[in-house]
Amino acid sequence: MAFTGGHYKFNGAGRNHGAFEWAGKLRDVSVNDRHNVYMQVRVEGHGWVRYYGKQRQTVSMHHFNWDGAQQYTDDAEVQACRDLGSVLPDNCSVPLHFKP
Repeated sequence: MAFTGGHYKFNGAGRNHGAFEWAGKLRDVSVNDRHNVYMQVRVEGHGWVRYYGKQRQTVSMHHFNWDGAQQYTDDAEVQACRDLGSVLPDNCSVPLHFKP
């Protein structure tokens, strides 16, 4: 898996729900392993949210993550993972932590 061209920003209160906005390209670099790839994002201490890519392809991603109980988000983590199915644990990158 590879996540390239990534960028992010924290939107202010009242703009796009005060969301953590992120974008980039998720690429499956191990095209013969038959496993899918995904991105995980977590804001404000909530659980991880998954955004799946496609096997043997590159997928453009642009998403907004926020906590509906707050005016803006100011704490987020992102990591790329390879889905190894239900028997083996997934391989994930070290989470990147973002604060404005």
